[in-house]
Amino acid sequence: MVGGEAASAVEELVSGVRQAADFAEQFRSYSESEKQWKARMEFILRHLPDYRDPPDGGGRLDQLLSLSMVWANHLFLGCSYNKDLLDKVMEMADGIEVEDLPQFTTRSELMKKHQS
Repeated sequence: MVGGEAASAVEELVSGVRQAADFAEQFRSYSESEKQWKARMEFILRHLPDYRDPPDGGGRLDQLLSLSMVWANHLFLGCSYNKDLLDKVMEMADGIEVEDLPQFTTRSELMKKHQS
């Protein structure tokens, strides 16, 4: 019965996605809006397989969570970071669609306008 096997495979996949989302939910900050959390959760879930902590520890998950916060803070709050770090998180987030992002003017941009 091929149909039954396909349905079982889909059910297993959906269950795995739910478990991953439930796992990620524990890392949501109380101050994150739904929009911010959905974007950051997508970032986390996309890279979770590569950042699972090894059995002996190692803090890989903490690194992923930190990278997700850097990305979200840059995107939603306008925070700036080291160029190499920003390049890394922007590459990791490539393809994550976030609509209606706030627009920020940096201090450097303000100073250039003022000097002109």
